[in-house]
Amino acid sequence: MKSKITILVLVLLTTLFVGAQRKILPTDSFTITGNVKAEGKFTIAQLDSFPKQILKDHVIYNHKGEIKDTLKNIQGILLKNVLATTEYRYQKPKELNEFYFVFVASDGYKVVFSWNEIYNTDIGNHLYIITALSGKTLAAIDQRIMVLATSDLISGKRFIKGLQKIEVKRIE
Repeated sequence: MKSKITILVLVLLTTLFVGAQRKILPTDSFTITGNVKAEGKFTIAQLDSFPKQILKDHVIYNHKGEIKDTLKNIQGILLKNVLATTEYRYQKPKELNEFYFVFVASDGYKVVFSWNEIYNTDIGNHLYIITALSGKTLAAIDQRIMVLATSDLISGKRFIKGLQKIEVKRIE
């Protein structure tokens, strides 16, 4: 009887754990909205036209610093190259210091980068949209569209899968 109860408890806990995992749906495009002169939409085909860089294999760490995954055979587009097609709404350049970007994934996960972080620190030179992974092209990657900050020490916190949109906001 004790073993049946133990098995039942394990089954229930497993069901709860599996149900708690968020499903990351792949995306075939993302939009740039918010404090921009015109909203932009980028499809897989459009992203394919940007220059790509070969990146080193990258270890993904969770919030505890434990290894979660290793990305291999990576190619990516520098995010700044994509953002260069976007015009922001502002009157004076110093207003850009108040801008930030909210990256929203298909599962609702959100990550924030400031304008200065992307354009005025080395992080912006290491922030990529992944276009190839483990021998797969962007269209074949299960959790596409992904954004990776290769210079982050604990990269899992800002590793975005299923990018749906980038919201450009301004501190009020």
